[in-house]
Amino acid sequence: MTQLIETKLPRTFPLRVELVRQLKRRRTLVAFILVIALPLIVVAAVKFGPSANNNGGGGFGDGDLDLVGLATAGGWNFALTMVFFASGFLLLILIAMFCGDTVASEASWSTLRYLLMAPIPRRRLLSVKLVIGLLLSIASIVVLIGFSYLVGLIAFGSGNMVTPTAGEFSYSEGVYRLAIIGGYIFISLLFAAGIAFLMSVLTDIPLGAVGSAVVIVIVSNILGAIEALGSLREWLPTYYSNAWIGALSSDIEWGDMIRGTSYSLITFTLLIGFAYYRFDRKDITS
Repeated sequence: MTQLIETKLPRTFPLRVELVRQLKRRRTLVAFILVIALPLIVVAAVKFGPSANNNGGGGFGDGDLDLVGLATAGGWNFALTMVFFASGFLLLILIAMFCGDTVASEASWSTLRYLLMAPIPRRRLLSVKLVIGLLLSIASIVVLIGFSYLVGLIAFGSGNMVTPTAGEFSYSEGVYRLAIIGGYIFISLLFAAGIAFLMSVLTDIPLGAVGSAVVIVIVSNILGAIEALGSLREWLPTYYSNAWIGALSSDIEWGDMIRGTSYSLITFTLLIGFAYYRFDRKDITS
């Protein structure tokens, strides 16, 4: 009988149930509205802004050989530029929110102890929360790229992706390069996801968990910009966050992306492991 109960316990909290719960939350709706609004706002500014008749103004779509200057070359270039704009802050906020507003939100609602009394094994609860948080994070990147491409396609045409250093890519090659970029950005943000998830276990305040992750990543980025630190900067988990630029070369430069991936996965694993360790021993009072 004990074995039968143990085999059935993990099924008491299926991924589908948690996914539906999270999709119905207002913050999830707001998050995806922001992702969709970004390319619309940029296109509106380019098409109807004060500098609309001056090649986009401010360097946007002016033809210079950089990501912003080539933004209006077609749908793929516009999507690439939106990823460039969003990766520094918007996607950081979203992944910190999806992974930080998980356990802490249940604690703030005083529903966490009732979930564990269902009974749901603690590790099962954490695993489901983490998986759904990461799935929503991936979805936000996919939606950003896909919707930005559609908006760019309507506004600027269906030209192939043009890069500052490697010239023009074919359609299939552009899709491949943008998929690599999106995947790497997600991996580079796992450091923030790990911090947010750990803080979600340690605190009952969702905003504190999200804010801690954002602040730590920002501080790490600031330290990475201080040249006086020399080679010490290379050990920062965020140092290689922009290594995806190597995917725009004629021959993809994998070196920095491999290093960045390794650092992100190692720190993410350590942070998540400590989160499980703390949650196994935490006294749930809310």
